[in-house]
Amino acid sequence: MRMVEERKSKIIEAAKLYYLLDYNQSDIAKQLGVSRPTVSRLLQLAKEEGIVQIKIIDPEEDIANLATQLEQKFNLKKAIVTHIPQYEDHVIKTYLGEKTASYLNEIVQDGDTIGVTWGTTLYHTAVELKEKAVKDVKVVQLKGGVSHSETNTYANEILYLFGKAFRTTPHHLPLPAIVDHIVVKQAMEADRHIHKILQMGRNCNIALYTVGPIKSESLLFQLGYFTEEDIEVIYKNAVGDICSRFFDLDGQICNEQLNTRTLGIELDELKNKEYSILVAGGANKIDGIYGALQGSYANVLVTDQFTAKFLLNKRSQ
Repeated sequence: MRMVEERKSKIIEAAKLYYLLDYNQSDIAKQLGVSRPTVSRLLQLAKEEGIVQIKIIDPEEDIANLATQLEQKFNLKKAIVTHIPQYEDHVIKTYLGEKTASYLNEIVQDGDTIGVTWGTTLYHTAVELKEKAVKDVKVVQLKGGVSHSETNTYANEILYLFGKAFRTTPHHLPLPAIVDHIVVKQAMEADRHIHKILQMGRNCNIALYTVGPIKSESLLFQLGYFTEEDIEVIYKNAVGDICSRFFDLDGQICNEQLNTRTLGIELDELKNKEYSILVAGGANKIDGIYGALQGSYANVLVTDQFTAKFLLNKRSQ
């Protein structure tokens, strides 16, 4: 019995030195006072007896499984999960931008109309786009991007880069995203030129957008659109916004009064797109992405592996 215990103790010691401390087999032989072939046998026995279990983590296999699970849970046409090295916003946006640009290059065909929004996530996508030889593609802005502040929305840069990639002149929506009174919105929408661009956005077959987080430093909150009353309602109920339209964890619009003053595509209009592509990741966007998927606004999701796991574990409250 004692010999069995000593043998097992030697196997464990050899395994620790080799796998945990990176000793080579010659060093282990000296340390244990045995021959090198004996060390080799001890390490083989460590595997055979289950003392050492080798697990290979394949990031590609992991993200493929996550994508499949997301598609099943949220009834998506496609989920694209990218493997990121750090869970930090600037890293996430760079990797998501690359993946989204690559996906667009695959799907965009002659005659498509691509509706885009603005913000840093979409900007990272725009800079990664490669030119594609397509004809009669239209690019249109889905929501107003004129701000009341000096903050850059990247709207012009995004439209320019999309237009360049798909060989077309983009259509700008030269308006604020949100106005103070519904009558102002109605007057703007009545303009023939504005009406045509809004209609083009409604009719686009590819819509590309992100979810804005509910925090004071996010872009939309810095643009000077909101009254104090607006902000109070948003902080109380909203988990995110798409195209400046705020919704709760179930995907329901949570400030109807603010929604009626918002210019651009309606959330329900995103549901019937051929490709309704939500690009988002990061800790402060998890609830927003979840709410958007619960509302069935997107049929394609581009995210990272950490956000994917949080979404799969999340339940409605």
